[in-house]
Amino acid sequence: QGPVLAPMAACATGLWALFQGYMLLLTQQCRWVVVAAVDAPITPLTLTGFRRMGAMAADGCYPFDCDRNGLVLGEGAAAVVLETRETVTDSSCYGQILGFGLSNDAYHISSSRPDGALLVAHQCLHHSGLHPDDIDYIHTHGTGTRLNDTNEAHMVKYLLPDVAVSSTKGATGHTLGAAGLIGTVFSLLSIQHQRLPPCVGLSRPEFDLNFVHHSSSCTRPIKHVLCSSFGFGGQNAIVAITRV
Repeated sequence: QGPVLAPMAACATGLWALFQGYMLLLTQQCRWVVVAAVDAPITPLTLTGFRRMGAMAADGCYPFDCDRNGLVLGEGAAAVVLETRETVTDSSCYGQILGFGLSNDAYHISSSRPDGALLVAHQCLHHSGLHPDDIDYIHTHGTGTRLNDTNEAHMVKYLLPDVAVSSTKGATGHTLGAAGLIGTVFSLLSIQHQRLPPCVGLSRPEFDLNFVHHSSSCTRPIKHVLCSSFGFGGQNAIVAITRV
C-alpha cells in the first residue's frame, strides 16, 4: 500500500531500483519493500540494435577473456524483499545492504568514462564504511564487450587487486535492466552458501585478476561483497552487501 516506483537507468536499472527501495526504508516511508527487475530483450528490434552497434558477440559470451567479442542477450527476472533490523528474522535474512555508489558519467551516449567505474566504487566504499581490504568478492557487470570489461577490470586491478572476481553473464546472458538485481541475488547466495559463482566462458584471461574459474567452497569466509552494474548513457551503480 506504499508508493510504486519504476526507475530507468539502462542496464543499471536493477541496482537503481534496489537503491530506491533502500531509501524508502531509510526514510521510514515503508516497513517492507518488494524490489523486482525483469527484462525480455530477445526481440528483432533489440537484436538488430545491438548488432548495428557492433556489440553482439559472434559466437558466445566470454567476460574478461582475450577472445571476447561482445555480449549475448538473456532474459530473466529477480525479486527481493527489503526490511529493517526491527522486523527481520535471522532465518529470513540473506544479507544486509551497507551502501551504494551511484553516478552518471555525463561523458558519451554509449561509451563509458574510463574512470567512471573507479569513481563509483570509491563512492560505494565511502558510503558503506568499508576499506578495499574488507571486500571478499566482487560480482562484476562483465558483459564480454571490449570496452566495458577493460574499464571494469582496470577498476578492480587498481582498487581490489586480490579480491575474488567473476561475472555470471557467460551463463545467463546479459539481461539488461534485470542484470543488476540478478547479480545482487548471486551475491546474496554467495554469502549464504559460502560458494562463489564461476566466470563462465573465461578460458584465456586478458587481465591479471583473481578470477573464479570453478564453483567451490571458499578458502576464506565471504562476508563483504560488491555487485556492480553499468549502463549506456554513463549509468553506474555498485552496492555493498554484508553477511548478517
